[in-house]
Parts: sequence; structure tokens; C-alpha cells
Amino acid sequence: MEKELVNVAKKSSLERYCPLPEGYEKGTTKYLIVTGSVISGIGKGTLTSCLCKLFANRGMNVEPMKIEAYLNVDAGTLNPYRHGEVFVLADGTETDMDLGSYERFLDKDLSGENFLTSGKIYRTIIEKERKGLYLGRDVQFIPHVTGETKYFVRELAVRKKPDIVIVEIGGTVGDYENLFAIEAMRELKYEEGSNNVCILNMTYIIEPPHLGEHKTKAAQLGLRRLQELGITPDVVVCRSHTPISKRIKEKISVNANIPLENIFNVPDFGTIYRLPRILHLQGLDEKILQHFGIAEKFRPNTEKLLEWENTVLPKENAKDVKIAIAGKYIGVKDAYVSIINALEHCEAPLNVHIKLGWIDVQAIEEGKLSVEECSKYAGIIVPGGFGARGVEGKIKVAEYCRKHNIPYLGLCLGFQIAVIEFARNVCMLEDANSTEFEPSCRNPVIDLLPEQKRVDSFGATMRLGAKEVYLKPGTRTFEIHGRANKIVRRFRHRYEFNIEYKELFESKGLVFSGHDESGRIMQILELPTHKFYFATQYHAEFTSRPLKPDPFFLNFVKAAASD
Repeated sequence: MEKELVNVAKKSSLERYCPLPEGYEKGTTKYLIVTGSVISGIGKGTLTSCLCKLFANRGMNVEPMKIEAYLNVDAGTLNPYRHGEVFVLADGTETDMDLGSYERFLDKDLSGENFLTSGKIYRTIIEKERKGLYLGRDVQFIPHVTGETKYFVRELAVRKKPDIVIVEIGGTVGDYENLFAIEAMRELKYEEGSNNVCILNMTYIIEPPHLGEHKTKAAQLGLRRLQELGITPDVVVCRSHTPISKRIKEKISVNANIPLENIFNVPDFGTIYRLPRILHLQGLDEKILQHFGIAEKFRPNTEKLLEWENTVLPKENAKDVKIAIAGKYIGVKDAYVSIINALEHCEAPLNVHIKLGWIDVQAIEEGKLSVEECSKYAGIIVPGGFGARGVEGKIKVAEYCRKHNIPYLGLCLGFQIAVIEFARNVCMLEDANSTEFEPSCRNPVIDLLPEQKRVDSFGATMRLGAKEVYLKPGTRTFEIHGRANKIVRRFRHRYEFNIEYKELFESKGLVFSGHDESGRIMQILELPTHKFYFATQYHAEFTSRPLKPDPFFLNFVKAAASD
């Protein structure tokens, strides 16, 4: 790799730095660039996911990519309050939650090649500069930062050989930190040719309640800012609370110099699972492929798209089921987005409509909320998390569910919570705890993984990614998973069940029904006598898909829906 880059640098002119991956052929792959303006959080990730679905529906090989502006190398150390859920890919890459959305809509595993941050780019540049791979050049924003960004995008095209790469740029046009990505995509369009790169801007049309009408000035200014950076979008998608009129589209068209037929609207309409067909009926996917000149080559399968929509949505007569997530990040629902989606995946197969509620475990811990709040729900999920805050509240929730036969599903930390609760209240180990929360506790039923005791940094150092889980024959877990001997699931943890306590726990009725290949790391627990009491050390939500709901989630909802 280093030899290849030195050769590329030698062949380049002194003022340019535009390395191409070995075997790269211009025009083989098309690039769709998705940017956002006016405000963040308008749904670029959802739009990108739906476009992935639409192009895949046409038989295209689709590779999405998210470029994030933050200087973190990955999303692993980000607080959920800052950036929502940290999603884990099969290869262990800790990413933005949008990668989870891409995977679910494509029904396809992605990798670290599909995720880029400015921190990752800068680390690459510094490492190469220290090795002398820039041949004495003064390393600059242009051409080196943009050059390495383009190389990353093109390398995905070479390795995965997609028909189209969809690049979502995080943040909003006008953010200083994402200028490197926007400039890199401007250069990409210049180098690849306009027929090989399509720029889509998603903007927001405000509708002030006191006026009762749409206003376009903010959207106009956002588009003007993008034009100041050298980019005029080929397509604009307008997000709005209510449908916009043709007059509003005309204003955008005239002021942004974009053809009227290239402006689309996505108002609020409910479930995201209807969005792919709504976009298709508006002609968005057709317009983009016409820009590339390949619309005739990849024709849509409208019937298959409608069938997918009908398959993932419950019927109108669906039964309501009240389920709660008992967590400490409930002020930011995006912190649990994969769990919410995994629950939605169960609605159609069981023909239920999940009424999701939230239980603040910190409020329970502080005595501001009674644990009796759990009685309002037919099922409780205790999700993952880090740190001691809210842990005692989660333990009370687990105890209440166990004693009152309320279906319980613990995920990652939720597994450890179930262990601690059982240790204290069934095994009578009153001071049982995790060394994460109480390093000097006398009964550390949860302790650091052996390999973690040598770790002195936080980023990408946990037990991460897809691992094999061996299931114990004769258990409910074994039956729930179709009597499979093993499954593959994704992990993100440093602590594990202390194997020294296994015999005691089993003597009291707890069953460890899943473990690693060595048989020493416990990964699934269950209470056979309970209506549904299961917990997984892994994140079952990360591999659930619209047409392939995770078996634990499916059986959890089924138990909650049963009378």
C-alpha cells in the first residue's frame, strides 16, 4: 500500500494530490451525494436508507457511506446525549446510528469501509506524513485532506464493485467542520464528470405556527451557501411538516437555479416504511438515474416494493401492546433507535401495534418515581449503557419484572443487571455488584473481561463486533432460535459474568443458555419458570431486520401480547 502511494505521488504534479486505488476505472461506479441544509435532524439518514432500498429494488448493487465531521476516529467514545446511539458493525467498527438504518433497509452487513470521520482522515494523513509518503510536500487541506477523502470513497467502489455509492455527509451545509467533505465531493464531481456524480440537498421548509404558511427564505439561504462552496444541487428534497404547494417549489427553483421537476417534497406522514414507495411514486429514484443515464438499464419492481411495504407493516386491526424501555438516556430517543426498530420489526409478523413507553431509571433510583410504574406495561426492556448512574433503578426494574412475571428482555448491560439482581435477591449475596460500579465489592458477580485488564485506553478496545454464540440444547433459547447450535451476534462490552458464581446461580434456577466457544463467557441467561425472562450480553437489536426480526424480540413481544 505504501509503495503504491509513493508511486502515485511521484507521478502526480507538484500541485495536485489525487491518488486512485489500484484498478479504479472512472465511470464504472455512480456517486450520489446527500447533503442537508437549514437544520440538522431532518432525516438525511432515513432518506439515504430509502434511496438504498429503491436502488436495490431495481437490481443495483448499492454501497452507502456516511462521512461524519467530528474529529473522533469513530463513534465509540461518543455520549448518546451528544450523538444518539452508537451502532456496531459486524467487523467491530463503532459507527453513527445511520449505518444501522442503511443495514436494515438493505438487509446487508456493512463494514468500516462504509464509515468515515474527519478524525480518521487526519490520523491517516499524519501517519503518512511521518513516514514521508508525501515526498516532502507541505501537507494541506487542499489537496491532501480532500484527496484522501476521495481516495476513501473510490476505494469502496473498487473493493465492493457497486453500481452506485451513496455518500451521506453529516451535519448541515455551513458547518465549518464538514467543509472538507463538501469540498472533496465538489472535486469528485469535477473529476468524475457531472453524469457520474449527482448532488442531492435535503432542506427544510419552515412553517411558523403564528403565520400558518410555508416560508422558503431559510431554505434559499442554505442552498445559496452550498452554491458559494461551488456546488449547485442536481436534486432538492424539501422536508416539511405539511405538504408544500407548487408555488413553494417554484420559489426554490427560481432562487436556487434548479429545474422545477427536480424538486421533491417529503412531509410528515407517519411510518418510515412507507417512504420508499412514496419517493418512488414522486419519481425521485427515476430522476436520479436519469441524471446518470442508466434509468433504462435498471427498471423498478413496483409490485415487489409494495409487497415489501405490506409485509413490514401490521394490519389495521392490530392489537395494541404496551412495552417500555427502562433506561437513563430517555431524553434522547435516538439513543435507543435500533431497539425501537427491532420492536417495529415484530409488529407485522404478530399483527400488533406497539405502544412504546419510557421508564426513567434514574428517577426510580432517586425515589422520584415508583417502580410500580412497570405494572403499566406488558413487557419491559432494559437496554445497554455505561456508568453507575441509574443502575440501581434498573436493578429494581429487573426485580419487579421477575417477581411479577412481566416479560423482561435485557440487552448488554441489561444482562448484567439481571445477574446482579438475581445474585442479591435470590442467591442472597447482598453486596453483589459489578466492578464497573463498585470496584471493591466482596461479590463481583460481574467483572472485567480478562483481556480488558491490560487495556489503558477507551477507543475501539472493548469486545466488539460479530461473535459466535453457542446455544445450550434443551433450553427455551435453543427452541426460540430454531434449535440452532450456534448463532452470530454483535457485542460491545468490557465486563462479563464472573464464572466463579455459575454453579451457585444454576443451583437457584437461573439457566445460562448461551456462551462463547470456550464455554467460559456467559452470553445468554433465562428463567425457565418465568413467562419470558431473558437477557443477552450481546446487542440483539443490531442484527434485527424488517423481514427478519430477531427471535428474542419476536418472542418477547409475543409473550407481552399474550393474555
